[in-house]
Amino acid sequence: MNNNRWVINRVGLLNFWYYQNQIFQLADGKMLLRGTNGSGKSLTMQSLFPVLFDGDTSAYRLDSFGSRDRKMEDYLLGEKGVSTRDEGVGYLFLEVKREAREEYLTVGIGMHANRGGKLNKWFFAIENNQRVGIDMELYEELRKGEFTPLTKKKLRNRLEGKGKIFETQRAYKEFVNRRIFGFEKIEQFDELIALLINLRSPKLSKEFRPSVIYGILRDSLPKLKDDELLTLSKTIEQLDGHRERLEDLDIELNELRK
Repeated sequence: MNNNRWVINRVGLLNFWYYQNQIFQLADGKMLLRGTNGSGKSLTMQSLFPVLFDGDTSAYRLDSFGSRDRKMEDYLLGEKGVSTRDEGVGYLFLEVKREAREEYLTVGIGMHANRGGKLNKWFFAIENNQRVGIDMELYEELRKGEFTPLTKKKLRNRLEGKGKIFETQRAYKEFVNRRIFGFEKIEQFDELIALLINLRSPKLSKEFRPSVIYGILRDSLPKLKDDELLTLSKTIEQLDGHRERLEDLDIELNELRK
């Protein structure tokens, strides 16, 4: 058993949806959310996972049914007609911990949105065992009880000597894979993300027959390339040849014994 692996320790939402500053503590990498239908359980989880793994905020990934009706900027600013915000900065972050020791790493996404405008994103990592809410904050307090999330520039200054800013989603994804997951190729990491998205859809409250599970798993598997199939077919042919040769040797051995 590998006791040196990373496990999810905390996740946080700052100025996002109806969360002003919320941190969820996990137990051994597990968390149970309870609530009535429509209370925001699915929305919260879909906003965090797998978004925080690879930084992709595409609309279809924010709904387990694949709908594109809501975009990340809608979650950041709140429902139009209900929320009064038309502009805002928010953060999502994920803290992982070594299973066997007190070593922490945090990765996250900062976002700036204008209602009807383009979503601007920046990605970051906090290292050297610095922790959000304990050693540093992702906001500055204007006065007691009032705060404003850090802009990208202010976050960069605050992370000096503690972490780094990533200018692109690709650079962020490669960092997360290298430091946390450890896949040899980024394509393998992409396959894991695709599997996670497929496995969460459809919702458990809908029909979930064995045939549906089979279809989800089949669609999640990567397509085999021609050269991979050629290698496999040659291996099978070799195995058949070895089996036939062993049968011939058994016959010859029996004849020699006689």
